[in-house]
Amino acid sequence: MADRRAQLVGRVRGLLSEALGSARGRLTAARAELETGQDRLTRVRRAAATVPQRVGAERDRRLAEIDSRYSTRIAELVRRAAAAAEREAPGAASADWSRWAPTPTGRADTPGAVRVGTVRIPGAEPVPALVPLLDAGHVHLTGEHRAACDAVVSALLLRSIGRTDPGTVRLIGYDPEHLGGGLAGFAPLGTAGLLTFVGPGGLARLLDDLVEQIRRINETVLAGEHSSLRELAAATGRRPEPWRVAVLLGGDELSRHERGQLDRVVRTGAACGVHLVVRGIPLPDDPTVQRVLVARGDVRIGGPTGLPVRLDPPPPATLVTETCRQVASTVNAGPAPTPFTELLPPPGEMWQEDSSTALVAPIGEGPSGRPVLLTLGDYPPHALIGGPSGTGKTNLIFAWIGALASRYSPAELEFYLLDFKEGVSFARFAQGRRDPSWLPHMRLVGINVNTDREFGLALLRFLAEELRRRADAAKQHEVTKLAELRAVDPKGHWPRIVAVVDEFQMLLAGRDVVAREAADLLEDLARRGRSQGIHLVLASQDVRGIEALWGRPALVAQFTLRIALPKALRILAERNDAAQSLPRHHAVINAESGMVEGNEIARIPSASEWETWSELQHRLWRMRPPDAAPARLFDGDAIPRLADAPDFRALAPARQPGGPRGPVALLGEIIDVQARSAALRLPRAPGRNLAVLGTRVDEACAVLDAVGRSLARQHEPGSARFSIACLDPDADHAARSLYEDLADDAAWYDEETVPELVAETAEALAGPGTPTTPHYLLLYAVDAAAGRLGARVGRRTGLEHLRQILHDGPERRTHVLAWWRGVARMRNDLGGPASRTDQIGAWVALDVQGGELGSSLYPGTGGPDWYPRPWRGLFFDRAVHRTGQTIIPYGLPR
Repeated sequence: MADRRAQLVGRVRGLLSEALGSARGRLTAARAELETGQDRLTRVRRAAATVPQRVGAERDRRLAEIDSRYSTRIAELVRRAAAAAEREAPGAASADWSRWAPTPTGRADTPGAVRVGTVRIPGAEPVPALVPLLDAGHVHLTGEHRAACDAVVSALLLRSIGRTDPGTVRLIGYDPEHLGGGLAGFAPLGTAGLLTFVGPGGLARLLDDLVEQIRRINETVLAGEHSSLRELAAATGRRPEPWRVAVLLGGDELSRHERGQLDRVVRTGAACGVHLVVRGIPLPDDPTVQRVLVARGDVRIGGPTGLPVRLDPPPPATLVTETCRQVASTVNAGPAPTPFTELLPPPGEMWQEDSSTALVAPIGEGPSGRPVLLTLGDYPPHALIGGPSGTGKTNLIFAWIGALASRYSPAELEFYLLDFKEGVSFARFAQGRRDPSWLPHMRLVGINVNTDREFGLALLRFLAEELRRRADAAKQHEVTKLAELRAVDPKGHWPRIVAVVDEFQMLLAGRDVVAREAADLLEDLARRGRSQGIHLVLASQDVRGIEALWGRPALVAQFTLRIALPKALRILAERNDAAQSLPRHHAVINAESGMVEGNEIARIPSASEWETWSELQHRLWRMRPPDAAPARLFDGDAIPRLADAPDFRALAPARQPGGPRGPVALLGEIIDVQARSAALRLPRAPGRNLAVLGTRVDEACAVLDAVGRSLARQHEPGSARFSIACLDPDADHAARSLYEDLADDAAWYDEETVPELVAETAEALAGPGTPTTPHYLLLYAVDAAAGRLGARVGRRTGLEHLRQILHDGPERRTHVLAWWRGVARMRNDLGGPASRTDQIGAWVALDVQGGELGSSLYPGTGGPDWYPRPWRGLFFDRAVHRTGQTIIPYGLPR
């Protein structure tokens, strides 16, 4: 500034010299004119006398103008410097301690320089004095003023911690003189492993470790693709390594080895995020080293001739400890999950992958910052996921589904999901009442099926049938693998299938028929499914779920892809305990059957929140093919409606419903992959009657209601008779509702008139010919009329008339569809415990134990393997079934 002012003063002096020279010339001319007259001489002298005054005024004006311009320029430069400092060091990097708070940068951004003091310029606001550290270089402090040096170190470290995410800065302290006292305020970081101290004599080991870290990062992280971690983070949006800051506060003379290692760190450390803050140890000259001279009354950045700086006061001790305590608490709680969007390809690249050979998608971020990939193909073919409750099993499944669904179109990939635990997490993949979108790849979603193992068995049967279909097609084309089949049959529909079964151990629980068949199907699918593109993903939060597989080593061996969440047991190999030390939001990915050498650690993104998932699902839904249909949603807690059943909507009036096979009575929804109805054919054949057995009034009424409405839908008005008799007051409302809706084709009977009904019907059957009008007797709690039916009506009792109708009626278009409130009651009405029951060709058992049905109603000995549960029934038709079908009665109309 002084040089500039001297230059400006020199220019002013030059101007004054020019002005004085001009005045002298004018005076000479004036003297020459003295001879022309006194008046002119007087005027000249007056003019000459005023010249010095004008020259002085001009000089002052010019100097004032120059000084003003110079001050304005200085103010502008100060303003620009302050603005640049604010951009370079915003928030926690430069805020006053009175209002300081952490302000972390983004994951791909560099923290920038940090403030240690101010540069003061006379007549202008002070400008922050900044020192670069993270991703920039090293700081070397010199000078005898220890307190000021400690203030600089504290400011550098605290501001650097405040500008980064918790846990991304790790400090190593070497303080042989005061044994760590210089970093005492940062001690809370030690509880999270973010601060370690090296004792006297440990400098060599510290420098060796820093050099090894630099070598590892260069070799495995940067790997020749990037020149620095800063460049890698800018290119990928990820920073795979923390910053390591070694604070070296004095010590003995360095050995030759220590000096060599220190020089290596200085030259190569900054690019790998390894930095030094040094006092009392000389550092070599290098562009990455920032010198700070700290002496009493004189602090300069850049060495003895550098920029003079007024240091800030040291940060308050409570601010340092509280900030470090919060950082440690956050780190100890576990790292936050990575953003879900990092698993997804750019919008323009979605559905561009081909699944002919395998399904490949990232599941998270590895320690090096690179994505960890999951593969399902010929190897590994199937996956096993395990982890206790709350460790993120459902979230991992969501992340995997999202990564796959965004890369492969519905023509390349289909999902079948089954959740045996209580909950509706998977329901979002299907169409809902509030959200019309669905995941186009999803074909089946089963939720709340913890008591409906039959649905899981139905899924395995469906997959086994699909496997058979694909195997037959492969044989026809003389190929063996899915990729070959797709090559020779490009017009065929051969997507890869991923079936996810959460809490799969429920399928294998117990020693009943369901468990045995499910285990056999699982083993067959696991063994042969890989070649035809059918992949199983089994998940469990309970170690018992895994133990259920251990008795079948051939089955377990097929699940070579193992995913272990924190604290998972028996997912990996016996001696592989990597999951026991995992932090939250992480998983061990192992494609080598759990062997230690196959471990990969992945940081799993947060994908299960609806807001996170919704954007992706809506985007994929808008991309769906024109012929796409919503997934089938099976909710074990929901009661299906007859009006919504596809089989009911397909029924239509006809002169001869069903042709020679007879009309169809719908009973309820089968627990199956397709939304099919349990159907009872009523042809003219012996035994075509139905018994509903049990004491549950609503469920029994629901079965008979569906039977009546489905039969009525197949008949033109006036072409069929419906006789409805209700003998239980609790069923009166449901029975009358059906009666009123069947209009003129229905007749109503009660306890007093039901004997007349059976007598008239029996007499009609005794007459010649076959009635042309079908007659359906819907009897609600018929056993309640045993007393009245036991009395004689003519030559026979009412029960004898009923037995005659059951025996002779079906062949003459008369069918009994009746509800008995117990098996024993039905046997009594049929003639006693030893009576034949073959006139009851089909039955639906509600709250009846399987053993009560016995061999007379069910083939074999001891009855079916059936246990009753709410709003479920076991349907068996002698003419069709080998084993019973579990059904869900349709809900009663409101």
